[in-house]
Amino acid sequence: MIHTKATTERKELNIRDIWEARKRIASIITETPTIHSAILSEKVGRNVYLKLENVHEVGAFKVRGAANKILSLSEEEKKRGVATFSTGNHGMAVAYVSKILGIQAVVCISNRVPKAKVDSLKSLGAQIIIVGDSQDAAGEHCCKLEAEKGLTVIQPFDDPYVIAGQGTIGLELIESLPNLSDVVVPLSGGGLLSGVGLALKSNCRDIRVTGVSMEKSAVMHESLKARKPVMLEESETLADSLLGGIGLENQYTFQMVQQYMDDVLLISEKEIAYSMAFMMDKHRIIMEGAAATGIAAVLGKKIQHKDGDIVVIISGNNVDLSVLLKVIQQYSFENKE
Repeated sequence: MIHTKATTERKELNIRDIWEARKRIASIITETPTIHSAILSEKVGRNVYLKLENVHEVGAFKVRGAANKILSLSEEEKKRGVATFSTGNHGMAVAYVSKILGIQAVVCISNRVPKAKVDSLKSLGAQIIIVGDSQDAAGEHCCKLEAEKGLTVIQPFDDPYVIAGQGTIGLELIESLPNLSDVVVPLSGGGLLSGVGLALKSNCRDIRVTGVSMEKSAVMHESLKARKPVMLEESETLADSLLGGIGLENQYTFQMVQQYMDDVLLISEKEIAYSMAFMMDKHRIIMEGAAATGIAAVLGKKIQHKDGDIVVIISGNNVDLSVLLKVIQQYSFENKE
């Protein structure tokens, strides 16, 4: 993850930043549903709720952070335009918000980004530049655009405005579920978990926050083990939205994940595929692999506490239909229940 001029001055985050973000993004973002899952609740013996971030116009939570950051820019910065680098969802979020506000947007992606996300980016009118085999390679090119063209880089996660925007999910959860005890959060660069963790634990330190990642190329997990940010080669995974580095000079999310995450779980590709198919079959909900990591943690009874409500953040639904069809065909639920 590349740090640019926009992130050189460190800002300390607190709960007030999240409340301000909520007010700032209200013209673009509406509160998403939190629904009860009877079938998951029955399986684990606790109330399980789904926070449906997949219902946003761009199909992912990333629009919250992108909106908060872009709306915080000066008029001069907006006139010059913005650029970003992404595994797909953040790029779509930046393109969507920029289109609403009439701002020029350039999105740098690697050739690993699935076709469904590339097609969505094209439909949103952003200029797309495909660079290299990783998010880090796309980030390097994005940094050059800032230097050469004066575009403001909208970081995917390691930015205080982006983190605060994602944290508005936590405020909605606190308001809707007074008996909340566990929140399961897909974990990649850590912007979502950092913001949600700050919001939740500012309200109640006893709420447990569990991060979930795929087994392959889980960079934040490996960085936490090493006690410093590390780099990993990206691998093929159904949870492609969770790919990408956290930046060797990470300013915010590495520290905040350490502070606010109670546990981390790694989910196998088989568990991810099964959970995607399960939710399509039982809930009629389409979700990408990254979102399915949280469902897998619940289905596998990996959340150990016995009391209180569990919420799984359904982070997005941007998955190629060919991938979804493949995982559905792998499983017949008639003999698996």
